Amino acid sequence: MVGYVALLYSIVLTPQRRVVMEELRAIAAGCGYDHPRTLASTGNLVFEAPEQDIAAIETRLEAGFRSHYGKHVDIIVRSAEGWRSTVAGNPFPAEAERDGSLVIARLMRAPLGEETLGKLERYLDGGERLALVGGDLWIAFAGAPSESRLAGALSTKRLGIGTARNWNTIRGLGQMLA
Repeated sequence: MVGYVALLYSIVLTPQRRVVMEELRAIAAGCGYDHPRTLASTGNLVFEAPEQDIAAIETRLEAGFRSHYGKHVDIIVRSAEGWRSTVAGNPFPAEAERDGSLVIARLMRAPLGEETLGKLERYLDGGERLALVGGDLWIAFAGAPSESRLAGALSTKRLGIGTARNWNTIRGLGQMLA
């Protein structure tokens, strides 16, 4: 069995309804995945399964989600080994140590190219830094990410399918895999 991490793009179903983590664990179990567990209430799932193609897991979880909730949500999956590489690849360790909520990775389904950095530079506010690691975009924010001009440029329309997690969540999921 191999460990996997699955990240929902959004847990908002309607303005009044959000994904319930117990239901998310049940969806994963219904897809045949073992020991599903969640971190916080933000669409972070860890489970075990026989080694298989990541795209197949994403497709299966997305279909299970759609069947249960009647709505599509993008789900990004990484193997435990891939997640450990993500944790080890943090290009902003000093910033993450100071405040893990200000270091964010946009974890991508398809890797971003180096040209992405140039396209995003015009949105940077003072002190913000960007890095690409393994095709994922890492950002060290100088202040609240929601107040940055960069936040609006990180959309699926501009970058492709992906989802953002802060360092505290990335590290916490890594600890769940241990």
